[in-house]
Parts: sequence; structure tokens; C-alpha cells
Amino acid sequence: MRLLDWIRGRRRVPTDENKEETMKKYLIVGLGNIGAEYAGTRHNIGFMVADRLVESCGGQFASCRYGDMAKIKVKNCELMVLKPSTYMNLSGVAVRYWMNKEKLPLENLLVIVDDLALPFGAIRMRSGGSDAGHNGLKNIASELGTQGYARLRFGIGSDFPRGGQIDYVLGRFPADEAAHLSEREDVAADAIKAYALSGLSFAMTHYNNK
Repeated sequence: MRLLDWIRGRRRVPTDENKEETMKKYLIVGLGNIGAEYAGTRHNIGFMVADRLVESCGGQFASCRYGDMAKIKVKNCELMVLKPSTYMNLSGVAVRYWMNKEKLPLENLLVIVDDLALPFGAIRMRSGGSDAGHNGLKNIASELGTQGYARLRFGIGSDFPRGGQIDYVLGRFPADEAAHLSEREDVAADAIKAYALSGLSFAMTHYNNK
């Protein structure tokens, strides 16, 4: 038995346990509000990109603690894609719970969020930064105790009159933007895969101006 064990060790026979250890795990969080009245609105683009990412990998969502989650594989990476059910201003509760449960380091968290400061469809990945008044990001920073987590900002533009911000972000994309929404969601999904496989710097370099 000792000789057999030695031979197996020399050959490094893979086991299911070994495979789990080499699988990199990430938490990808799409921000949005639950409910039919919010479906397809600008403020829910985080949910929409999360849906596209999971669909592109043949996955599906299931109900879980604090939201809906899909677990998908991208080569040697497992992406836990979460759509919190806590509403936007309590998103951090869901994020903190799953980060703690899965014992994930902060660098393995990516949040997908809408951004008024970017033109429609523009994508910007960042390693951190301010919440820029976004209630979801504000709550995540409060729950985690830091703003130093990666995020993918998806531009929704800012074509609204003074005092019209709430109606704008809770409104739906007009026909001319909706016609290009799928292709921009695809780019965002590819950027997230690149982040998991090659790191944030690589994803920023290759997708921030795409």
C-alpha cells in the first residue's frame, strides 16, 4: 500500500477534491430591483447583464438566500452570479452574506451597475471608487466596510431634465437604444469572463473602450 501511495503521489493522479481546489471562484453581482414594474428599466441593467452572462454559458437561476443565483463555469473558473432580492438600497446585505458564506476575498467580487455619467452602452471596469450617489454601491460599501471592490459600470446616459433623474433611471430604454442593447450586454458579459480568466487589469485594457 505504501508503494502504491508513493506511485500515485508521483503521478499526481487528479481527484475530484483536487479539481475543486484548482477551480477559481468569483461572486458576480448584478444590481437591480425585483418586481415586474422594474423589469427592463435602466436601473436594472445589472440584472440584465447578469441574465445575458448566465444565458451565454447555458446556466439558469434558482432562488437562494437574498436573491436568485446561477453557478456557471468559464474554463477553470466558477462564477456565482447573484441578483439580489433585497431591493437596490440593501444590496450590500446580500453581497456580504455570500462573500462570508463562500469565504471569498474582496478581489473575487465584481458588481454590475448602471451609470448615468457614461453614454448609453459604454462599459467601464474599475477596481474601486466612490458610489457616485448610487444607493446600491453605497450600501455595499457600508456593509463591506470598503469601496475597494471591482465593478463594471454600464452607461445609461443622462438625457433628462432637471429634477427628472428618478423617472429617467426607472424608465425603459427607448427603441433606438433597445435595438443595440443585446450587443452591448454581450460585450459586458465577455468583459466579465475576461476579468475572471485573466484579471481585472486585462479586462480593463481590452474592454473599457470597446
